[in-house]
Amino acid sequence: MLSFNSKKHLLQFLAEDIGKGDITSALLPKRKITARIISRENAIVAGTKHAREMFGIMGCSAKILRKDGSTVKQNQTVMTITGDARKILACERTALNLLTRMSGIATMTNSLVKKIPNRRTRLYATRKTAPGLRVFDKEAVEIGGGKKHRLRLDEMVMIKDNHIAVGGSMLSLIKSAKKKHRKFEVEVENIQDAVLAAKEGATIIMLDNFTPSQIKRAIQTLKDQRLRDKVMIEASGGITSKNISRYAETGVDIISVGSITNSVKGIDMSLEI
Repeated sequence: MLSFNSKKHLLQFLAEDIGKGDITSALLPKRKITARIISRENAIVAGTKHAREMFGIMGCSAKILRKDGSTVKQNQTVMTITGDARKILACERTALNLLTRMSGIATMTNSLVKKIPNRRTRLYATRKTAPGLRVFDKEAVEIGGGKKHRLRLDEMVMIKDNHIAVGGSMLSLIKSAKKKHRKFEVEVENIQDAVLAAKEGATIIMLDNFTPSQIKRAIQTLKDQRLRDKVMIEASGGITSKNISRYAETGVDIISVGSITNSVKGIDMSLEI
């Protein structure tokens, strides 16, 4: 179900594209038509509810034929739309832009999830999203089988290198975080800091730009000191479709990949009358 905030975004998207009115479609006669949105390639569909809502805002009726999370094959119809031709055409590009982007994210996420050889390790999104589209980008990640992680900065403390550069030391920031927050994450660049963060009560430790072999050594060190079961371990940085299986085999709990939202290729879809 769409939240109020989601609908507000959809209205903004339509206003951004339509402006004062679709002056080209205004040249057309008032005529009721039926159109189809067709996928030109195999994909995991995402964003259909939002596309349907946009057409609804314009006074048109849309029927979803391939639900979010389902697989669509080349040349299959994703949804049909009925209504005033001028209204459908005014909404066409905005609906397709969101639908193709979300489907691209879901498809890419799903392809990476399938390369993870165990059930313990989960794929997470990052905050590397397009401004204004974060809610939709991260929803698409979940549709593809991934997890959202932090949606906003106010959801959880995450102490990173630049925070440490300003704050003076990782330890001082951890102590400050512990006073105010039950859960917090710490980004580390070496095994020594990973051990320190675990001892100080970090909920999640992000091993930033560690190689798979370095991650295995870090996890073994935490096991040796009986700290492994007290924290979740996240691998981040340099992880691609070619090496994600090796990272998953290290025993990490989380793999975060920014490319699923910031380097996504939209799925080729078109609207045909």
